[in-house]
Amino acid sequence: MARLPRMIIPGQLQHVLVRGNNRSEIFCCDADYRFYLEKLQAACKNHDYQVHVYVLMTNHIHLLMTPFSEVSLGKTLQMLGRYYVQYFNYCYQRTGTLWEGRYKATLIDSESYLLTCMRYIELNPVRAGMVADPADYPWSSYHFNALGRADDVVTPHFEFQRLNNGDSKRQAAYRALFNQAISKTQISEIRNATNKAWALGDSRFKEQIQLQLARRVEPAARGGDRKSAQFKINRV
Repeated sequence: MARLPRMIIPGQLQHVLVRGNNRSEIFCCDADYRFYLEKLQAACKNHDYQVHVYVLMTNHIHLLMTPFSEVSLGKTLQMLGRYYVQYFNYCYQRTGTLWEGRYKATLIDSESYLLTCMRYIELNPVRAGMVADPADYPWSSYHFNALGRADDVVTPHFEFQRLNNGDSKRQAAYRALFNQAISKTQISEIRNATNKAWALGDSRFKEQIQLQLARRVEPAARGGDRKSAQFKINRV
């Protein structure tokens, strides 16, 4: 079966997932994390996009980012992948690929899902049992978004800025959101959308994206009248 084309809309939020090959380690020491973040920052300037949220886990990476051209995302991850593999192979005297196939990505309805996706990403180390609090994990944007620590990689998303006009009050409001658990349903929605390249948003958002891209952006409905208008839309 042919792969569906990437869903790329300049200015539209994307959740990106990159895994190590066979889920093996891609970061082995602090210097590895720092090198990747340095190249990520450089890619922001070279390929016209913004990173709003990130977490670098030992064997995978989550990015919440906004590309501003149709090629921003692909060129960014190509550049990062090439530089980092060269660095990693040299440091650890290895050869061959480091990444598990193509990166995974999905369009995000920023108005409805931004804050949930931010928490989902920055809570990864907690769900993995690596730390008890996201503030205890050094390689994520939580320190910028929730605590106000300088981070040249991160640009605040405008929906995040709407939490409050003042930085300290906005950070406090964001920290307060972490007192509420993300439901299993929401976690499943985010994972399924990202892994299967479906749009993540409400029905209105999905309809808009489907019309704009002229492709299916959610799973086809099962059963029902195969001659109905709704079935034909889902088949696009």
